[in-house]
Amino acid sequence: MPIMDVRYPAGSLDKTAKAALAGTLTDVLIKMEGGANTHGGRAFASVFFTEFGEDDWWVGGRTDGQFVSPPGKFLVHVTIPEGYMNTVHKNEVLAWVTAAILDVAGSKSGAAPSSNGGNVQVIINEVTEGNWGNAGHPISIGSIAASVGLPKDGPRFKWVDSYFQAKARQFASAGYPADTGGLLPQADSRHPG
Repeated sequence: MPIMDVRYPAGSLDKTAKAALAGTLTDVLIKMEGGANTHGGRAFASVFFTEFGEDDWWVGGRTDGQFVSPPGKFLVHVTIPEGYMNTVHKNEVLAWVTAAILDVAGSKSGAAPSSNGGNVQVIINEVTEGNWGNAGHPISIGSIAASVGLPKDGPRFKWVDSYFQAKARQFASAGYPADTGGLLPQADSRHPG
């Protein structure tokens, strides 16, 4: 159930560019979900755009772009369930999102590759297990996996399970109360049965 919030200065993206970027970022979201290109996977993949006025986004104390590299200022918040991605997956997402923006918004030809995308920032926010709701009820990463068609016996979910098993051991050794939350039900050894 990943969500992307693309923030950009007014006038940087027209309707056509937003549609192209939304399509590309939806493909990124599907890849993030382990390739779950299913009805359920697409139903969970949300991209929205937040436009800022010129005087609402300052870089280096200025709004004139003096400290901004091509293709301009972009801030993308990627919200995912906790424990869904390891470091390799997160690094892929950072690269995929930046590449999508460079592809749609353009990069300055002739500019050094290191200067292109220097102001494209991508932040991955993980929502603690049990703190994401849908239709008025908390949903777990396990129910998300089932909805998008991600097999629980596949390598991706095995990593997720090992993450939450380690977290459960950490909670148990630190003496966290049983109702703290933040664990997959099958990983929580503090609850009998």
